[in-house]
Amino acid sequence: MHRLSGQGDFGRAWLSPQLGRNDRLERIAAVFDWGALDALLAKVYSARTGRPSWPPLVLFKSLLLQQWYGLSDPGLEEALGDRLSFRSFSGLGLDEGQPDHSTLSRFRKTLRERGLDTRLFDEVERQLDARGLLVKSGTLLDATLVEAAVRRPGMPTGSGSAGDPDAGWTRKGGKSHFGYKAHVGVDEGSGLIRRAELTPARINDTVVADALICGDERAVYADKAYEHKDRRRRLKAAGIKDRIMHRSHKHQARLPHWQAVRNTLISPIRSAVERVFGTFKRSYGYRRVRYRGLAANQLELRMLCIAFNMRKAAAITA
Repeated sequence: MHRLSGQGDFGRAWLSPQLGRNDRLERIAAVFDWGALDALLAKVYSARTGRPSWPPLVLFKSLLLQQWYGLSDPGLEEALGDRLSFRSFSGLGLDEGQPDHSTLSRFRKTLRERGLDTRLFDEVERQLDARGLLVKSGTLLDATLVEAAVRRPGMPTGSGSAGDPDAGWTRKGGKSHFGYKAHVGVDEGSGLIRRAELTPARINDTVVADALICGDERAVYADKAYEHKDRRRRLKAAGIKDRIMHRSHKHQARLPHWQAVRNTLISPIRSAVERVFGTFKRSYGYRRVRYRGLAANQLELRMLCIAFNMRKAAAITA
């Protein structure tokens, strides 16, 4: 059975209601239906010994705090122990302990093994849509490079390293990069993330592009890296406006005037997706992945996107 966190919290009754308040966390807590998320988490964790496990929702909320505040697992354990706002948000009472870093790590692994990161992301998107926060006028496609958690191998050979065989090399802007590539589909207008995929850095943007298209948007905006004649045909057949930029090629070294003008019109709309990556890197420290291996870092990206969407939704509805 699970610990009944936050119930019968005698100590809190003696504290000022203003002590440990965090307006941002309280807004996030008020926007979402945590019961629906808890229902997805219900069977994720069970005690195998006499010591009861922590409620999965407590652990899930703790992982969200980790994203928002850029904490390591040991740092999160410490913060849960001494920050009243963290304890209140996660559902921990004052008269109980907190999950240790190994428990948080095992919970993350369980989420990954049971594919719950995808289901949780989808449930958050469903709630965003139900609240009318998704505009759906278009989806903005783009990708950003994220450094591996391990030291770079000696030479960019195109393969991974002994420390992380899933990471890969690529070149951009005349520089070599070793790690991963985060691909997203962002709702035009709201700036909320609707799709997210992680690949080794060497994978071309266009390979996962179709997985970032939702199907219910009115248009798809993307730079020239996503141009493909079959993709243009599929968008047309689906009734989705094609707003993918044109690129020159060996048979057409210079774009026709109309294509150049079209690119100029698309570019400022498409570039709004870069603000998402700017927030990832400035506010969430997502310049480097935390873990080794594609599966662990794919879950980390989904948790990051859930945290990003929750914080943004709270700001939109404030």
